Amino acid sequence: MTFEVLHNDPASEARAGVIATDHGQVTTPIFMPVGTCGAVKGVHFSELKEQVEAQIILGNTYHLYLRPGLDTLRRAGGLHRFNTWDRPILTDSGGFQVFSLTAIRKLSDEGCEFRSHIDGSKHIFTPENVMDTQRIIGADIMMALDECPPGESDYGYAKKSLGLTQRWLDRCIARFNQTEPLYGHQQVLFPIVQGCQYRDLRQEAAKFVVDRLGQLPTTGVAIGGLAVGEPTEVMYDMIEVVNDILPKDRPRYLMGVGTPQNILEAIERGVDMFDCVMPTRNGRNAMLFTYQGTMNLRNKKWEHDFSPIDPEGCPIDRLHTKAYLHHLFKAQELLALQIASIHNLAFYLRLVGDARRHIINGDFTQWKRTVVDNLGRRI
Repeated sequence: MTFEVLHNDPASEARAGVIATDHGQVTTPIFMPVGTCGAVKGVHFSELKEQVEAQIILGNTYHLYLRPGLDTLRRAGGLHRFNTWDRPILTDSGGFQVFSLTAIRKLSDEGCEFRSHIDGSKHIFTPENVMDTQRIIGADIMMALDECPPGESDYGYAKKSLGLTQRWLDRCIARFNQTEPLYGHQQVLFPIVQGCQYRDLRQEAAKFVVDRLGQLPTTGVAIGGLAVGEPTEVMYDMIEVVNDILPKDRPRYLMGVGTPQNILEAIERGVDMFDCVMPTRNGRNAMLFTYQGTMNLRNKKWEHDFSPIDPEGCPIDRLHTKAYLHHLFKAQELLALQIASIHNLAFYLRLVGDARRHIINGDFTQWKRTVVDNLGRRI
Protein backbone atom coordinates (compact mmCIF):
# COMPACT_ATOMS: atom_id res chain seq x y z
CA MET A 1 0.00 0.00 0.00
CA THR A 2 1.10 3.54 -0.72
CA PHE A 3 -0.40 6.87 0.34
CA GLU A 4 0.27 10.25 -1.17
CA VAL A 5 -1.09 13.61 -0.03
CA LEU A 6 -1.79 15.60 -3.19
CA HIS A 7 -3.36 18.77 -1.79
CA ASN A 8 -3.62 20.52 1.59
CA ASP A 9 -6.35 22.99 2.49
CA PRO A 10 -4.64 26.32 3.26
CA ALA A 11 -6.94 27.16 6.19
CA SER A 12 -7.22 23.79 7.99
CA GLU A 13 -5.68 20.34 8.36
CA ALA A 14 -7.87 18.89 5.58
CA ARG A 15 -6.02 17.09 2.81
CA ALA A 16 -6.78 15.22 -0.40
CA GLY A 17 -4.76 12.14 -1.20
CA VAL A 18 -4.73 8.73 -2.81
CA ILE A 19 -4.22 5.26 -1.34
CA ALA A 20 -2.99 2.59 -3.74
CA THR A 21 -3.62 -1.11 -3.05
CA ASP A 22 -3.38 -4.26 -5.14
CA HIS A 23 -7.17 -4.08 -5.62
CA GLY A 24 -7.14 -0.51 -6.86
CA GLN A 25 -6.81 3.10 -5.79
CA VAL A 26 -8.86 4.94 -3.19
CA THR A 27 -9.09 8.73 -3.28
CA THR A 28 -9.28 10.48 0.09
CA PRO A 29 -11.16 11.70 2.01
CA ILE A 30 -13.22 8.55 1.61
CA PHE A 31 -16.24 6.90 3.21
CA MET A 32 -16.36 3.10 3.35
CA PRO A 33 -19.78 1.39 3.28
CA VAL A 34 -20.05 -1.24 6.01
CA GLY A 35 -20.36 -4.79 4.71
CA THR A 36 -20.44 -6.51 8.08
CA CYS A 37 -20.92 -10.12 6.94
CA GLY A 38 -19.43 -9.64 3.49
CA ALA A 39 -22.47 -7.73 2.17
CA VAL A 40 -23.73 -4.16 2.51
CA LYS A 41 -27.30 -4.49 3.79
CA GLY A 42 -29.86 -4.10 1.01
CA VAL A 43 -27.36 -3.02 -1.66
CA HIS A 44 -25.91 -5.24 -4.39
CA PHE A 45 -22.29 -4.79 -5.40
CA SER A 46 -23.29 -3.58 -8.86
CA GLU A 47 -25.27 -0.78 -7.18
CA LEU A 48 -22.35 -0.02 -4.89
CA LYS A 49 -20.23 0.58 -7.97
CA GLU A 50 -22.72 2.24 -10.33
CA GLN A 51 -25.02 4.17 -7.98
CA VAL A 52 -22.98 4.70 -4.81
CA GLU A 53 -19.56 4.80 -6.51
CA ALA A 54 -17.96 3.08 -3.53
CA GLN A 55 -14.20 2.62 -3.79
CA ILE A 56 -13.62 0.44 -0.72
CA ILE A 57 -15.89 -1.44 1.70
CA LEU A 58 -15.49 -2.68 5.25
CA GLY A 59 -15.96 -6.20 6.59
CA ASN A 60 -16.12 -7.32 10.19
CA THR A 61 -13.72 -9.94 11.53
CA TYR A 62 -16.02 -11.01 14.39
CA HIS A 63 -19.02 -11.66 12.15
CA LEU A 64 -17.07 -13.25 9.29
CA TYR A 65 -15.25 -15.50 11.74
CA LEU A 66 -18.60 -16.80 13.00
CA ARG A 67 -20.35 -16.84 9.61
CA PRO A 68 -19.48 -18.12 7.05
CA GLY A 69 -16.41 -19.18 9.05
CA LEU A 70 -12.73 -19.45 8.23
CA ASP A 71 -12.91 -22.83 6.48
CA THR A 72 -15.38 -21.50 3.91
CA LEU A 73 -13.44 -18.29 3.38
CA ARG A 74 -10.16 -20.14 2.88
CA ARG A 75 -11.76 -22.62 0.45
CA ALA A 76 -13.30 -19.72 -1.48
CA GLY A 77 -9.92 -18.01 -1.81
CA GLY A 78 -10.71 -15.12 0.55
CA LEU A 79 -13.52 -12.62 0.86
CA HIS A 80 -12.88 -10.88 -2.48
CA ARG A 81 -13.53 -14.08 -4.40
CA PHE A 82 -16.31 -15.23 -2.08
CA ASN A 83 -18.43 -12.10 -2.46
CA THR A 84 -17.02 -10.98 -5.88
CA TRP A 85 -16.09 -7.47 -4.68
CA ASP A 86 -12.93 -6.75 -6.70
CA ARG A 87 -12.04 -3.43 -5.07
CA PRO A 88 -10.23 -2.86 -1.74
CA ILE A 89 -11.63 -4.25 1.51
CA LEU A 90 -10.78 -3.19 5.07
CA THR A 91 -11.55 -5.44 8.03
CA ASP A 92 -11.84 -4.27 11.61
CA SER A 93 -10.46 -6.52 14.32
CA GLY A 94 -13.72 -7.45 16.03
CA GLY A 95 -12.70 -5.46 19.10
CA PHE A 96 -15.71 -3.15 18.96
CA GLN A 97 -18.14 -6.05 18.57
CA VAL A 98 -16.62 -7.77 21.57
CA PHE A 99 -16.89 -4.50 23.53
CA SER A 100 -20.58 -4.31 22.63
CA LEU A 101 -21.09 -7.85 24.01
CA THR A 102 -20.13 -6.78 27.54
CA ALA A 103 -22.31 -9.35 29.27
CA ILE A 104 -20.73 -12.33 27.50
CA ARG A 105 -17.03 -11.53 27.25
CA LYS A 106 -13.95 -11.76 29.46
CA LEU A 107 -10.74 -9.81 28.88
CA SER A 108 -7.23 -10.87 29.86
CA ASP A 109 -3.68 -10.36 28.64
CA GLU A 110 -4.10 -13.52 26.59
CA GLY A 111 -7.02 -12.06 24.65
CA CYS A 112 -10.78 -11.78 24.74
CA GLU A 113 -12.96 -14.77 25.55
CA PHE A 114 -16.54 -14.43 24.36
CA ARG A 115 -19.65 -16.38 23.50
CA SER A 116 -21.19 -16.28 20.06
CA HIS A 117 -24.35 -14.20 19.80
CA ILE A 118 -25.60 -16.85 17.36
CA ASP A 119 -25.43 -20.09 19.34
CA GLY A 120 -23.68 -19.26 22.63
CA SER A 121 -20.53 -21.23 21.76
CA LYS A 122 -17.30 -20.12 23.44
CA HIS A 123 -14.43 -18.53 21.48
CA ILE A 124 -11.31 -16.52 22.14
CA PHE A 125 -9.69 -13.73 20.13
CA THR A 126 -5.98 -13.24 20.69
CA PRO A 127 -3.69 -10.80 18.88
CA GLU A 128 -2.19 -13.74 17.04
CA ASN A 129 -5.35 -15.49 15.88
CA VAL A 130 -6.99 -12.20 14.87
CA MET A 131 -4.03 -11.61 12.54
CA ASP A 132 -4.41 -15.15 11.21
CA THR A 133 -8.15 -14.66 10.76
CA GLN A 134 -7.67 -11.47 8.76
CA ARG A 135 -5.05 -13.19 6.63
CA ILE A 136 -7.68 -15.82 5.80
CA ILE A 137 -10.33 -13.18 5.10
CA GLY A 138 -7.80 -11.54 2.79
CA ALA A 139 -8.58 -7.88 3.48
CA ASP A 140 -6.29 -5.32 1.90
CA ILE A 141 -6.22 -3.38 5.20
CA MET A 142 -6.24 -5.22 8.53
CA MET A 143 -6.80 -3.83 12.03
CA ALA A 144 -4.91 -4.62 15.22
CA LEU A 145 -6.88 -6.19 18.07
CA ASP A 146 -7.86 -3.57 20.63
CA GLU A 147 -10.28 -3.00 23.46
CA CYS A 148 -12.83 -0.27 22.81
CA PRO A 149 -13.88 0.92 26.28
CA PRO A 150 -17.07 2.96 26.83
CA GLY A 151 -16.66 6.71 26.26
CA GLU A 152 -17.60 7.47 29.86
CA SER A 153 -14.96 5.12 31.34
CA ASP A 154 -13.16 6.53 34.38
CA TYR A 155 -9.49 7.39 34.07
CA GLY A 156 -8.25 4.29 35.88
CA TYR A 157 -10.13 1.91 33.60
CA ALA A 158 -9.18 3.88 30.48
CA LYS A 159 -5.48 3.71 31.40
CA LYS A 160 -5.65 -0.01 32.15
CA SER A 161 -7.50 -0.63 28.89
CA LEU A 162 -4.95 1.35 26.89
CA GLY A 163 -2.12 -0.70 28.39
CA LEU A 164 -3.86 -3.87 27.26
CA THR A 165 -4.39 -2.50 23.74
CA GLN A 166 -0.70 -1.52 23.55
CA ARG A 167 0.52 -4.94 24.66
CA TRP A 168 -1.81 -6.55 22.14
CA LEU A 169 -0.50 -4.23 19.40
CA ASP A 170 3.08 -5.42 19.88
CA ARG A 171 1.90 -9.01 19.54
CA CYS A 172 -0.21 -8.16 16.48
CA ILE A 173 2.80 -6.57 14.77
CA ALA A 174 4.99 -9.56 15.59
CA ARG A 175 2.43 -12.04 14.21
CA PHE A 176 1.74 -9.90 11.15
CA ASN A 177 5.45 -9.76 10.32
CA GLN A 178 5.81 -13.53 10.84
CA THR A 179 3.06 -14.37 8.35
CA GLU A 180 2.39 -13.81 4.65
CA PRO A 181 -0.69 -13.03 2.56
CA LEU A 182 -2.51 -16.12 1.31
CA TYR A 183 -4.05 -15.03 -1.98
CA GLY A 184 -1.36 -13.19 -3.94
CA HIS A 185 -2.20 -9.60 -2.95
CA GLN A 186 -0.49 -7.52 -0.31
CA GLN A 187 -2.05 -6.69 3.07
CA VAL A 188 -1.23 -3.93 5.55
CA LEU A 189 -1.89 -3.60 9.29
CA PHE A 190 -3.26 -0.44 10.92
CA PRO A 191 -2.61 0.13 14.65
CA ILE A 192 -5.49 1.71 16.58
CA VAL A 193 -5.13 4.72 18.89
CA GLN A 194 -7.34 4.45 22.00
CA GLY A 195 -7.42 6.45 25.25
CA CYS A 196 -11.08 7.43 25.73
CA GLN A 197 -11.64 11.14 26.36
CA TYR A 198 -8.40 11.71 28.28
CA ARG A 199 -5.93 14.01 26.53
CA ASP A 200 -2.80 12.54 28.12
CA LEU A 201 -3.85 8.97 27.32
CA ARG A 202 -4.59 9.88 23.71
CA GLN A 203 -1.18 11.55 23.46
CA GLU A 204 0.50 8.50 25.00
CA ALA A 205 -1.40 6.18 22.64
CA ALA A 206 -0.50 8.20 19.54
CA LYS A 207 3.18 8.35 20.50
CA PHE A 208 3.20 4.60 21.22
CA VAL A 209 1.80 3.92 17.74
CA VAL A 210 4.26 6.30 16.07
CA ASP A 211 7.13 4.46 17.78
CA ARG A 212 5.93 1.21 16.16
CA LEU A 213 5.43 2.51 12.63
CA GLY A 214 9.00 1.64 11.69
CA GLN A 215 7.96 -2.01 12.00
CA LEU A 216 5.07 -1.37 9.58
CA PRO A 217 6.61 0.69 6.78
CA THR A 218 3.51 0.68 4.53
CA THR A 219 0.51 1.34 6.71
CA GLY A 220 -1.85 3.91 8.20
CA VAL A 221 -3.29 4.57 11.65
CA ALA A 222 -6.82 4.17 12.97
CA ILE A 223 -8.40 6.33 15.68
CA GLY A 224 -10.81 4.23 17.73
CA GLY A 225 -13.01 4.59 20.77
CA LEU A 226 -14.78 7.78 19.71
CA ALA A 227 -18.51 8.37 19.10
CA VAL A 228 -19.16 5.83 21.89
CA GLY A 229 -20.95 8.11 24.33
CA GLU A 230 -18.65 11.09 24.81
CA PRO A 231 -19.84 14.64 23.86
CA THR A 232 -19.24 15.60 20.24
CA GLU A 233 -16.87 18.43 21.12
CA VAL A 234 -14.75 16.01 23.15
CA MET A 235 -14.52 13.76 20.08
CA TYR A 236 -13.29 16.66 17.96
CA ASP A 237 -10.76 17.63 20.62
CA MET A 238 -9.40 14.07 20.79
CA ILE A 239 -9.03 13.98 16.99
CA GLU A 240 -6.95 17.17 17.14
CA VAL A 241 -4.80 15.80 19.97
CA VAL A 242 -4.05 12.60 18.08
CA ASN A 243 -3.52 14.15 14.65
CA ASP A 244 -1.03 16.65 16.09
CA ILE A 245 1.20 13.63 16.80
CA LEU A 246 0.52 11.21 13.95
CA PRO A 247 2.76 11.55 10.88
CA LYS A 248 1.31 13.40 7.91
CA ASP A 249 2.45 10.80 5.39
CA ARG A 250 0.14 8.05 6.69
CA PRO A 251 -3.63 7.81 6.12
CA ARG A 252 -5.76 8.38 9.22
CA TYR A 253 -8.92 6.34 9.70
CA LEU A 254 -11.60 7.48 12.19
CA MET A 255 -13.50 4.33 13.08
CA GLY A 256 -17.29 4.20 13.22
CA VAL A 257 -17.96 7.92 12.64
CA GLY A 258 -20.53 9.21 11.92
CA THR A 259 -23.04 11.89 10.90
CA PRO A 260 -22.38 14.06 7.83
CA GLN A 261 -21.47 16.95 10.19
CA ASN A 262 -19.05 14.68 12.10
CA ILE A 263 -17.35 13.70 8.86
CA LEU A 264 -16.80 17.27 7.67
CA GLU A 265 -15.49 18.33 11.09
CA ALA A 266 -13.09 15.39 11.14
CA ILE A 267 -11.90 16.07 7.58
CA GLU A 268 -11.14 19.64 8.67
CA ARG A 269 -9.00 18.13 11.45
CA GLY A 270 -6.98 15.91 9.11
CA VAL A 271 -8.89 12.60 8.93
CA ASP A 272 -8.83 10.68 5.63
CA MET A 273 -11.03 7.58 6.06
CA PHE A 274 -14.44 6.89 7.61
CA ASP A 275 -16.98 4.14 8.07
CA CYS A 276 -20.36 4.00 9.79
CA VAL A 277 -23.56 1.94 9.70
CA MET A 278 -25.64 5.13 9.90
CA PRO A 279 -26.35 5.55 6.16
CA THR A 280 -27.91 2.10 5.76
CA ARG A 281 -29.41 1.85 9.25
CA ASN A 282 -31.08 5.25 8.98
CA GLY A 283 -32.11 4.51 5.42
CA ARG A 284 -33.94 1.38 6.52
CA ASN A 285 -35.82 3.63 8.94
CA ALA A 286 -36.87 6.08 6.20
CA MET A 287 -34.36 8.78 7.24
CA LEU A 288 -32.61 10.23 4.18
CA PHE A 289 -29.61 12.58 4.34
CA THR A 290 -29.42 15.57 1.97
CA TYR A 291 -27.55 18.86 1.82
CA GLN A 292 -30.79 20.56 2.94
CA GLY A 293 -31.15 18.32 5.99
CA THR A 294 -32.62 14.93 6.89
CA MET A 295 -35.98 13.83 5.47
CA ASN A 296 -38.30 11.30 7.15
CA LEU A 297 -40.00 9.72 4.15
CA ARG A 298 -42.75 8.25 6.31
CA ASN A 299 -44.09 11.75 7.00
CA LYS A 300 -47.36 12.61 5.24
CA LYS A 301 -45.85 15.81 3.85
CA TRP A 302 -44.15 13.73 1.12
CA GLU A 303 -47.34 11.90 0.04
CA HIS A 304 -47.94 14.15 -2.99
CA ASP A 305 -44.40 15.42 -3.55
CA PHE A 306 -43.61 14.23 -7.05
CA SER A 307 -40.19 15.88 -7.21
CA PRO A 308 -37.09 13.65 -7.42
CA ILE A 309 -35.78 12.19 -4.16
CA ASP A 310 -32.67 14.33 -4.72
CA PRO A 311 -32.30 16.11 -8.07
CA GLU A 312 -28.53 16.39 -7.52
CA GLY A 313 -28.08 12.85 -6.24
CA CYS A 314 -27.28 9.47 -7.77
CA PRO A 315 -29.25 8.06 -10.74
CA ILE A 316 -31.80 6.29 -8.54
CA ASP A 317 -32.50 9.60 -6.72
CA ARG A 318 -33.35 11.26 -10.02
CA LEU A 319 -35.43 8.31 -11.23
CA HIS A 320 -37.85 8.03 -8.28
CA THR A 321 -39.95 10.66 -6.50
CA LYS A 322 -40.38 11.39 -2.82
CA ALA A 323 -44.06 10.43 -3.13
CA TYR A 324 -43.17 7.02 -4.54
CA LEU A 325 -40.61 6.30 -1.82
CA HIS A 326 -43.13 7.49 0.82
CA HIS A 327 -45.63 5.00 -0.64
CA LEU A 328 -43.10 2.17 -0.53
CA PHE A 329 -42.35 2.80 3.13
CA LYS A 330 -46.05 3.00 4.03
CA ALA A 331 -46.68 -0.24 2.12
CA GLN A 332 -43.66 -1.87 3.83
CA GLU A 333 -42.14 -2.81 0.50
CA LEU A 334 -38.55 -4.05 0.70
CA LEU A 335 -37.68 -1.83 -2.25
CA ALA A 336 -38.04 1.18 0.07
CA LEU A 337 -35.15 -0.05 2.21
CA GLN A 338 -33.02 -0.63 -0.87
CA ILE A 339 -33.65 2.78 -2.45
CA ALA A 340 -33.12 4.65 0.83
CA SER A 341 -29.90 2.77 1.60
CA ILE A 342 -28.52 3.46 -1.88
CA HIS A 343 -29.44 7.13 -1.56
CA ASN A 344 -27.76 7.55 1.82
CA LEU A 345 -24.58 5.75 0.83
CA ALA A 346 -24.39 7.72 -2.40
CA PHE A 347 -24.88 10.94 -0.44
CA TYR A 348 -22.01 10.06 1.93
CA LEU A 349 -19.72 9.32 -1.02
CA ARG A 350 -20.87 12.54 -2.68
CA LEU A 351 -20.16 14.46 0.54
CA VAL A 352 -16.55 13.25 0.84
CA GLY A 353 -16.10 13.68 -2.92
CA ASP A 354 -17.29 17.29 -2.70
CA ALA A 355 -14.98 17.84 0.28
CA ARG A 356 -12.08 16.50 -1.77
CA ARG A 357 -12.86 18.82 -4.68
CA HIS A 358 -13.00 21.85 -2.40
CA ILE A 359 -9.72 20.86 -0.73
CA ILE A 360 -8.13 20.69 -4.19
CA ASN A 361 -9.66 24.07 -5.07
CA GLY A 362 -8.34 25.57 -1.82
CA ASP A 363 -11.72 26.66 -0.43
CA PHE A 364 -12.74 23.71 1.75
CA THR A 365 -13.23 25.67 4.98
CA GLN A 366 -15.41 28.31 3.28
CA TRP A 367 -17.54 25.62 1.61
CA LYS A 368 -17.85 23.61 4.82
CA ARG A 369 -19.19 26.65 6.69
CA THR A 370 -21.94 27.09 4.09
CA VAL A 371 -23.23 23.49 4.32
CA VAL A 372 -22.52 22.08 7.78
CA ASP A 373 -25.42 23.68 9.66
CA ASN A 374 -28.04 22.58 7.14
CA LEU A 375 -26.84 18.98 7.35
CA GLY A 376 -28.21 18.72 10.88
CA ARG A 377 -31.70 20.05 10.08
CA ARG A 378 -34.89 17.99 9.95
CA ILE A 379 -36.96 18.86 6.88
